[in-house]
Amino acid sequence: MTSRERVLTAFEHREPDKVPRWCGASDEFWAKAKKELGLEDEALRKRFGDDFRRVYAAYKGPSPVLSEGSTWKSPFGIERTGIGYGQPVSHPLAGATGVDQVESYPWPDPEWIDPSGIRKDAEAWNGEYAILGGDWSPLWHDVIDLLGHETLYYKMYDLPEVVTKIFEKVTDYYWTVSKNIFEEASDVIDIFFIGNDLGSQTGPLLGTDLYNEFVHPSIKRLIDLGHRYGLKVMMHCCGGFRPLIPLLIEAGLDGLHALQPGATGMEPAGLKEDFGNDILLNGAIDSHHVLIEGRDTHFVREKVLETLEIMAPGGGYVAGASHDTILEETPVGNVLAMFDAVEEFRL
Repeated sequence: MTSRERVLTAFEHREPDKVPRWCGASDEFWAKAKKELGLEDEALRKRFGDDFRRVYAAYKGPSPVLSEGSTWKSPFGIERTGIGYGQPVSHPLAGATGVDQVESYPWPDPEWIDPSGIRKDAEAWNGEYAILGGDWSPLWHDVIDLLGHETLYYKMYDLPEVVTKIFEKVTDYYWTVSKNIFEEASDVIDIFFIGNDLGSQTGPLLGTDLYNEFVHPSIKRLIDLGHRYGLKVMMHCCGGFRPLIPLLIEAGLDGLHALQPGATGMEPAGLKEDFGNDILLNGAIDSHHVLIEGRDTHFVREKVLETLEIMAPGGGYVAGASHDTILEETPVGNVLAMFDAVEEFRL
């Protein structure tokens, strides 16, 4: 099988020739691995056995103007400071008390995102790999940034119409950006990949009632959009969000990534038993206690094989780390041991 065939077979909940592999890595880990192994980007992807490739649209909008001390600015005008994307320095809609204030906010123009180069980028892989496309669409995080996390929860009760409108406006932007991408190149994309972290270490960040009222309509819009173009839809979600999984399945979500086994309710055996026939499960190999803290490659290999024995039978599984990106502190040898164990495992 090609990588693409292997992944799509897993999405159909059938066993492929071998378990597909997913390699999400931070820029810092990637640079470290390239240096240690003496490999360039594509050679490193092949060494890890990554069955996926991702294509991106180009930003062609106005250059962001940053205030002193800020390091990054979101499409919605939220400035952040700190490591990586950092933390927001302000919440511009925190004081909004009416829908009119939401409507008058300077929302980004979806036409700032240019999808014209995506077809060429995807076709360069010659159909060998499963292609991820569409906008990441972190709508939950953007609404938190616009309002502030605690303020968001208060307004869900006190001013629900304001919160609903903010979710609608944020989702309108992402929906249109991805629609433009799919109009341009959906026939060379396989998976619409989105990301929203709805879980904490001990459970969901909001209950099913608030999720259904405010977040679910936006997630469902994006799922329906991907299906409209014949794509599988997979969502990254950190933490312990098990109570929300039935709702995501009901909405038609095809795959979940990255499944943190140490979070409440996310034990691999339980996920496989309860949801393995209904949604593809991607990840579940412990990034913290196995990949980062694993004392040697033999230990890593044994723990990976334990996870595969649980998750791989019957298909519907992609093997990978339980964090969205492998972090810099992760030993390269442990990552090699993980992917080599997956390569050798047979269903």
